[in-house]
Amino acid sequence: MIAGIPGWRNVRRALAGGGAALALAITGCSTAPRMIVETPPAGAIPGPALWRVADEDTTIYLFGTVHALPRETLWFDARVQRAFDASSELVTEVDLSNVQSSSQALASAGMLADGQNLRELMAEESRKDFEAALVTLGLPVEAFDKMEPWLAAMTLTLLPVVRAGYQSDSGVEVALGSRAAGKQRTGLEQIGDQIALFDALPMDAQLAYLDQTVEQVPRASNALDAMVAEWLAGDADDLAALINAEMTDPALYDRLLTRRNENWAGWIAGRLAQPGTVFMAVGAGHLAGTGSVQDQLRARGLEVDRIWQ
Repeated sequence: MIAGIPGWRNVRRALAGGGAALALAITGCSTAPRMIVETPPAGAIPGPALWRVADEDTTIYLFGTVHALPRETLWFDARVQRAFDASSELVTEVDLSNVQSSSQALASAGMLADGQNLRELMAEESRKDFEAALVTLGLPVEAFDKMEPWLAAMTLTLLPVVRAGYQSDSGVEVALGSRAAGKQRTGLEQIGDQIALFDALPMDAQLAYLDQTVEQVPRASNALDAMVAEWLAGDADDLAALINAEMTDPALYDRLLTRRNENWAGWIAGRLAQPGTVFMAVGAGHLAGTGSVQDQLRARGLEVDRIWQ
């Protein structure tokens, strides 16, 4: 698809992993998070946050993921393992069992029409900044010419962090999938649904998104480092604050996070009508801050408990 770009295969897999991974590094919204102070009890195990919503015969664990991590990152602690092992169903944003198909769908949707050129769609100053960012990454200025702006933006978001040592095959979904033999696998969305979140944006919105991403290229890996540190510490409040600090477009935040969180809360409420134990793993940005999945569940009158140990 983009011959000669180092790390593109890893970027492609990370993108196929769904929009939530992007929520940790994507440019998006200025909405201030509502802080819910959760004081850990004595003896609590530090680690990525884990929640539970349950009724008499159903338990659903909620676990926030990072789609790409440095190798040897330790996060699968005793709390997470107990919840995962007890679950007969693994729910993720999309079913990642066919990554090749997802990648093909992404490539097909993200290409400009014949005769169009990405840099020709950009304002002059934006084009200069964009070209400078590509040169900084060691890429030819024409590398993304055939991409729609949203796909160029997503790729620019991920390339610096891949080069900083983040790998999708070290990410949470891959690790959970490798342990999921015998479990039912469920996707909350289709890959086409996630692609459409970006592909359906008007061209001016896509170009604005690309401009914002170009501005953040120099600090992309540092920003993700900080987010992963808060994720590993289980500090959902500070993680939400970091995500919001990276975001400047409330409409995009609502499109990528809040509305989807509401839909997923509806799925959880419906799933509670069936007995069983479910491990639901979605991007950590969906389980942090205002409008999170937990907020949406509480608005439906459902109790969500943090599992500390």
